Amino acid sequence: MSEQEKTVKLTTASGRPYYEHENSLTAGPRGPVLLEDYILHEKLAHFNRERIPERVVHAKGSGAYGTFTVTHDITKYTKAKLFSEIGKETRVFLRFSTVGGEKGSADSERDPRGFALKFYTEDGNWDLVGNNTPVFFIKDPKKFPDFIHTQKRDPYTNCKSATMVWDFWSLNPESLHQVLILMSDRGTPYSYRHMHGFGSHTFSFINKNNERHFVKFHFKTLQGIKNFVDAEATAMKGLDPDQAQRDLVEAIDRGDFPRWAVKVQIMTEEEATNYKWNPFDVTKVWSQKDFPLIDVGVLELNENPDNYFAHVEQAAFAPAHIVDGISFSPDKMLQGRILGYPDAQRYRLGANYEQIPVNRCPFATNNYQRDGAMRVDGNGGKAPNYFPNSFSNVQPDPIYKEPAQNLGNVVADWYDRNGENENDHYTQPGDLFRLMTPEEKKNTISNIVGAMKGIDGPKRLEIINRQLCHFFRADIALGLGVAQGLGVDISAYSDTLHAN
Repeated sequence: MSEQEKTVKLTTASGRPYYEHENSLTAGPRGPVLLEDYILHEKLAHFNRERIPERVVHAKGSGAYGTFTVTHDITKYTKAKLFSEIGKETRVFLRFSTVGGEKGSADSERDPRGFALKFYTEDGNWDLVGNNTPVFFIKDPKKFPDFIHTQKRDPYTNCKSATMVWDFWSLNPESLHQVLILMSDRGTPYSYRHMHGFGSHTFSFINKNNERHFVKFHFKTLQGIKNFVDAEATAMKGLDPDQAQRDLVEAIDRGDFPRWAVKVQIMTEEEATNYKWNPFDVTKVWSQKDFPLIDVGVLELNENPDNYFAHVEQAAFAPAHIVDGISFSPDKMLQGRILGYPDAQRYRLGANYEQIPVNRCPFATNNYQRDGAMRVDGNGGKAPNYFPNSFSNVQPDPIYKEPAQNLGNVVADWYDRNGENENDHYTQPGDLFRLMTPEEKKNTISNIVGAMKGIDGPKRLEIINRQLCHFFRADIALGLGVAQGLGVDISAYSDTLHAN
């Protein structure tokens, strides 16, 4: 095969091969460019749209794929399938990041480091979105925008402001724990490989008996802790602002795969009630003397993404993404992030961001979400986009129902909206019908019949009969009138008629 035969043809985004990639179509060799040159339009228009909004926080980051391998049995605490047996491997994607700087900021800034993990499990994707610190600056999500504003640029000077930063911290003493960590040498890690990671928040484990334990996640670097001192970090900003990114890529490329020992702390619900500190306060840690670290497994990064934008920049993490056997806690900051993070991703990447390959669950996903920009998965075909319905076999599975959570004087649960004393759907509609004049009743029945005659398809009689039962329960005359108008044999409703 000749070199020419091996060549891959250059095409437009729609697939048309073309030749003139470098020269614009002009009126004569020195003439103006013609509007007809749509290749020029496509190149410039796409170029203008190559940048997506950068993350508000954690804008600059690095990422890689790898595996999580279970080494110890924790099934007495959780039924999550990724922990189901020793030796089980789960593919992961891990994104490291700085927090306060822009996408072009230096890797060696004094800043917390993001440690965001996506586990691709058979029960869906689990996102554990943490930092390289076990605590955070604030403990209520209402304070988050104010705090982040102090880490960004002054609205007058457009420069970073130590005044804003320390003003906020001095007015919020809850920040002191995290401030001390940040101001230590751990505020300037040597590389992403040489730092610990933490889930930071308190989460829940739920076991096969539907028993709840609270849990904190720890990732202990097996490369050892290594930090810059302040002068070294400052020098590295000028020498190589991308030092941590470069270090991670080169380490994986040469087969020096970074690894972390995965451990958890476990607390019972009773212990949480009686602990000396609020166990759901993210500005506090759980003493490892009181709640020792329990070995779980090993995390290894062993695959660099082949394209940074496709994988790292488009990676989207949200604490809202949990799996069966893992749940939340009353941690206020976690509750706020459950809302804030997926909302940020929808703004940044669009409503269908979970269809992007790095974010897509590699196993089955079934739901009633439809439409939106960049919907690329067939959009559910002709299947209905509402629930409940009479056509689809996509149903909620009760085995995944979580246990209720006792919050002291109230129980948080998914209460049946039609439970006891909430399930009379017929008395008031029946009273309304009986208040109508004979002419109003006649017109109402006629309008209903006219609307229901539009029901068609193989489920027509099933839908009509189900709705007629509701009309009969509200008022027998209403049900009889609609049934007669539709030509339905009312003998099938004898039980309902007798009940009324």
